[in-house]
Amino acid sequence: MDYGDLRIEYESHSNVRELLDCLVFALEGISLEFEKWDTRHVKGPGLYVAVVTGPTVAEFADPMGNNHWPVDRCRTVCGRLDCFYETACDVARTRDGAVVVSVDDVIQRQMVRFRDLQSDRSDTPSAEIADYEDWMGARHMSALDTSARPNVVSTLTLSEETGRVTVFQRGTFETHTRAELGGEWNARTNQ
Repeated sequence: MDYGDLRIEYESHSNVRELLDCLVFALEGISLEFEKWDTRHVKGPGLYVAVVTGPTVAEFADPMGNNHWPVDRCRTVCGRLDCFYETACDVARTRDGAVVVSVDDVIQRQMVRFRDLQSDRSDTPSAEIADYEDWMGARHMSALDTSARPNVVSTLTLSEETGRVTVFQRGTFETHTRAELGGEWNARTNQ
């Protein structure tokens, strides 16, 4: 069914834009804080976040076992960004799976594995899936596919291999290598 004019454009909604900005800020900060990206056989912190609409992701996601976001420490992203940042640093080093955040800024406890979109193309009739890039690992390919789902506003990744931060929306993406993070505010690239 095509909802046309009835679709809510969460991608441009001011509160959701703020949520995405907070997430990008935190992921970039985690990447820039880690100083061993160039050390051989060392993996850095990695994170995968999905911003979603609707009451559940059960139709296209499975629980990642005992990997949970510690909601007792931090329940929202923007409410206390410093608390989110500290908790995300811990989760990025110790847990696996995607963190699910609803458009109202509430973080879900259960971390998930999103099912492959390639085998379920009927789920995204109007979305075009971009080609995978050579630098993409499993986390990034999943984030790209998942971003094309109708009730996913955006997915974001922090690469544990390189510190790259990528924002995916509707099967497209914008990525920044570690040297590009923070733009003019990145003290490491502007010395």
